[in-house]
Amino acid sequence: MKKLTQILITLFCLYLPATLHAQKDDNSKYLAGAVPETEGKVVFSKEFSIPGMSQDEIYNRMLEWITGRLKSNNNISRVVYTNQVKGQIVGIGEEWIVFSSSALSLDRTLIQYQLSVTCQPETCILKVEKIRYSYREGKEKYTAEEWITDKYALNKAQTKLVRGLAKWRRKTVDFVDGLCMEAAGTLSATVKNQEEMAQEQKEEKQKEEKSIATSGTMVITPNNQLLKQESSSKVNNQAVPMQGKSVIETKTSELNGYQQTAPGELTTDMINMGKGKLVVVIGTDQFNMTIMAANAGGSLGKTSGKAVIYTLFTPDQPYGQLEKAQNYVVRFYPTGENEPSIIMECKKLPSQAPMEGQPRMYSGEVVKVWTK
Repeated sequence: MKKLTQILITLFCLYLPATLHAQKDDNSKYLAGAVPETEGKVVFSKEFSIPGMSQDEIYNRMLEWITGRLKSNNNISRVVYTNQVKGQIVGIGEEWIVFSSSALSLDRTLIQYQLSVTCQPETCILKVEKIRYSYREGKEKYTAEEWITDKYALNKAQTKLVRGLAKWRRKTVDFVDGLCMEAAGTLSATVKNQEEMAQEQKEEKQKEEKSIATSGTMVITPNNQLLKQESSSKVNNQAVPMQGKSVIETKTSELNGYQQTAPGELTTDMINMGKGKLVVVIGTDQFNMTIMAANAGGSLGKTSGKAVIYTLFTPDQPYGQLEKAQNYVVRFYPTGENEPSIIMECKKLPSQAPMEGQPRMYSGEVVKVWTK
């Protein structure tokens, strides 16, 4: 009986850590959706919104960061393409990811990846893709598509990580999150903001609910003094003060340079899609705000005597956040301008699902409007 009890205790001790580990995975940021795919390829994409910052300044900051980071690896890592006019930067990276390390053993893999950046006025999109692994000194080679996707790294119910592949998926997600936080620190370019970003990253990791790379657009408040010193274009950073808030939360008095206008005074010619772009802002949380460009266009109109803004999105654009939203903000940016000429706070109206392959249209009643 004593021997049987010892066996049961041993089995319990072995089973308990595994159970606790599984429970941790059940609610972690590494489960379904943590590794996004685009047309069958693993592509991590993070969008940053930096109100008041010009395209050239965003480009210069990101180029300096990417160049320095890749050079520090002292290997094939380097910037391979730049185009300042289009705001594009592409680099290739190669570095070690360590799974575990002790005095007797070192478990690690070499990760190779492509890092690309697209810069626009007040916006920056960072992508990490073409991820490959070289394990056991190159004896084993894998691609992200065959190694860390939901299909292979999760069980059928997508509630647990598959043993053996779990460490690869976790470390890759953490690696990309680290790149996102470095980029955010570069765009904020203040010691205080970098410390705040590090703290946010720590808190996000402790929550383990969703990775930084897949948690929506990150809104960054740049340092006003740095903007005045570094920007080659005329920028008024106080024009649309985000500070982690949408216009819904911003007091009218804070919108310097803008005046509030009655929605009924809006005219259709105030928005010309041939001479600018419409941007939809959803949410108020600094790290989960979603910003979407209406790539298929939009226009102003009236329904039952009320001003309505119509925004159209291409079939390939994600629209899940807009489906859930009840209120949102629409901004119109004239071509070449860093500041919107019109800001509209909207209440979403019912809309019909489009036919397959057709643009998706949303209409919102304009409840408040500010014009420049």
